[in-house]
Amino acid sequence: MLPLHITNETSRLRAVVLGTAVSNGPTPTAEEAYDPKSLEHILAGTYPVEADMVREMEAFHDVFKKYDVQVFRPDIIENYNQIFSRDIGFVIEDTFIKANILPDRERELDAIQYVIDQINPAKVQRPPEEVHIEGGDVMPWNDYIFIGTYKGSDYKDYITARTNMEGVAYIQSLFPHKIVKEFDLVKSKLEARDNALHLDCCFQPVGKDKGIIYKSGFREEADYVFLLNLFGKENLFHITRDEMYHMNSNVFSIAEDVVVSERNFIRLNTWLRSKGFTVEEIPYAEIAKQEGLLRCSTLPLIRD
Repeated sequence: MLPLHITNETSRLRAVVLGTAVSNGPTPTAEEAYDPKSLEHILAGTYPVEADMVREMEAFHDVFKKYDVQVFRPDIIENYNQIFSRDIGFVIEDTFIKANILPDRERELDAIQYVIDQINPAKVQRPPEEVHIEGGDVMPWNDYIFIGTYKGSDYKDYITARTNMEGVAYIQSLFPHKIVKEFDLVKSKLEARDNALHLDCCFQPVGKDKGIIYKSGFREEADYVFLLNLFGKENLFHITRDEMYHMNSNVFSIAEDVVVSERNFIRLNTWLRSKGFTVEEIPYAEIAKQEGLLRCSTLPLIRD
């Protein structure tokens, strides 16, 4: 049995599901795009090719090997995008929660069934149908669970709105002893620079008390101020609109002092090192074109 244990974003990682770019399928049509950034690259003819994405993911895998992390990969589905394992499920404490994802992505869960089979069945939860929730919106942070959502009355019109308030209530019901704090995120179907697809597109904790944040990703200034007060302004690295677009807040922590980051994030990586972090830089710019990055590609199972 896998002894699931996740209480925050940064404790020492022991086991993880890392997505795969193998047999990723042809470049989608504009109509098939799930998000504005993918659409932008489809239309521009710059959508990433499989060989480049496989190479980037292997670089990520190599970092996990270096730190002796147990890595699971999904079973390969022919001609299918399985890079973003964060979307399909997530762990809080000792419970694996299957995400209610866009219906045509259900097969991605089947591809990690062999992992789910190693979990105590009593600790695997599937939310009811009306609950929308994806792992990119869910961040356990010790006493807190942070959740990104969208409260606009036009929620159903946005394919980029992935977690609803029913999702927030569902998590609160499963973990009544936690402080569940939701954040209302800015969404756009058309402009990737103004679309916080998930909470990890505009915020992520690093270390014990620090974080990366994009102020304009929050629809309510009060939500941004909440994080400012909780972490302290001096502990937050504020990213620009362009850095948000390039996914600077979507790095991944292997430990409280080790962060995997994209090698082009010069300003961020310099800041992290100045704060005492070891920064493992890898190429991930091709995968970033699909509006997802390092955190999106991972589903942590066990942290110390």
